[in-house]
Amino acid sequence: MSFKLLRPSWTLVRSLASSATPKKTDIFIVGGGPAGLTLAAAIRTSPYLSGLNTTLVDAGDLKGKTAQFFHNPPEDFSNRVISLTSQSKKFLEQRVGVQLMSDRLQAFDGLYVSDGCTDAQLELEKDSMGFMIEIFNIQSSLLHRLSGLQSPTLNLIDQTKVLSIEYKNPEDPQSWLKVSLSNGEVFETRLLVGCDGFNSPVRKFSNIESRGWFYNRFGVVANMKLDFPPFKVRGWQRFLPTGPIAHLPMPGDRATLVWSTTEPLSRLLLSIEPQQLALLVNAAFVLDDVDMQYYYKQLEQGSITTQELQEDIAHRTEVKYGKLEDETLIDEIYPPIVSEIDGSSRARFPLKLSHADSYVAERIALVGDAAHTTHPLAGQGLNMGQGDVESLVKVLEVASQRGLDLGSLLALEPYWAERYPYNNMLLGVVDKLHKLYSLDFGPIVAARSMGLKLLQKLEPVKHFMISSVSGKAR
Repeated sequence: MSFKLLRPSWTLVRSLASSATPKKTDIFIVGGGPAGLTLAAAIRTSPYLSGLNTTLVDAGDLKGKTAQFFHNPPEDFSNRVISLTSQSKKFLEQRVGVQLMSDRLQAFDGLYVSDGCTDAQLELEKDSMGFMIEIFNIQSSLLHRLSGLQSPTLNLIDQTKVLSIEYKNPEDPQSWLKVSLSNGEVFETRLLVGCDGFNSPVRKFSNIESRGWFYNRFGVVANMKLDFPPFKVRGWQRFLPTGPIAHLPMPGDRATLVWSTTEPLSRLLLSIEPQQLALLVNAAFVLDDVDMQYYYKQLEQGSITTQELQEDIAHRTEVKYGKLEDETLIDEIYPPIVSEIDGSSRARFPLKLSHADSYVAERIALVGDAAHTTHPLAGQGLNMGQGDVESLVKVLEVASQRGLDLGSLLALEPYWAERYPYNNMLLGVVDKLHKLYSLDFGPIVAARSMGLKLLQKLEPVKHFMISSVSGKAR
């Protein structure tokens, strides 16, 4: 006798959800990424908000795979690594009470930025300017914090999707919202917070317009092993005509790669042998674009072996080193040599810019990527989301103290008013930098080179840039 396992249809699930008795919750958070989990933990640790019933739902395995990362992390680092500003780290640790896994994050003491078409460079130095950290580190540490609080007012639901969102009274846009889930549960909430990413269902329900564009560029990430730990623990970034490449430190002799480039080149970087990619990364920080274009073509045609590639890059690199007035500067202006790349850690993602016209509507707030996405060249995407959380919690605390309805526009609009101008400014700056450095037109290259050299000499401007990168400006 054989048995056939039948999966319930979405129609049946929706029918069950619609017939379920709704559960009341004050705040309903969609999305268990860093922004959503930080918001849940900040609400629970707030002296003014901790008594509110809060529900968080996510489609991923938060209680299993993500939570276990804190107790049993893998030996190798994840390829999902971000830059955490000092301000964001302070908020997580001091305000929310999170204990990050310190052995899996790396402080860096500055950035060395260079132009791939000229000799212009910009050096920013500050102790612990930022921290390179895995997203799993942040998420699992937040889950560990939430599990330690053991709050009866917090309901964490994972491996569950949002099926529908509607107003309890369709004719009254100020009525509570009803959220139906794929597990059959239905919730009614006074405030729905979308921490659900670029394709946010919460934003779509709110009818808030989001404007922006795809860059027709991809970011390629990978884990790297170095010949030796860095002489200077800092980030290295070089603006190539095809897009910026970043070599960012991780603990010990490890580093992470973020190479933003064209669609065809991104496919090439994922398809070649890991050792060939390691050689290209080393070359990209030293050699001219004409050399790099030659290597790309040879690799695409399969007309160069790994040994030949290594020997040719070594020869051209030595010629480049020989042109330095002082060869002791090699460790100052070039990143540590990459010896290996974990081929299985390679991945790519499309680069885009988007910004919602508003972050709030009646009973709705948007946070993080649901409200804005940016090019990774400044490493500020996650930090913008953390800034959103910090601001929203502050606004909700004020509303609670004043006895306001937490889901009303009167309570929520100060959050949008505070965060939109700063985020819009940062999005604009990053977008213009991307476009400026994507051009190889002679006069523009000369102008931007002159500007970068001028910035190197203007200490007050450099201090402002350092403050922005480290999060002090917000």
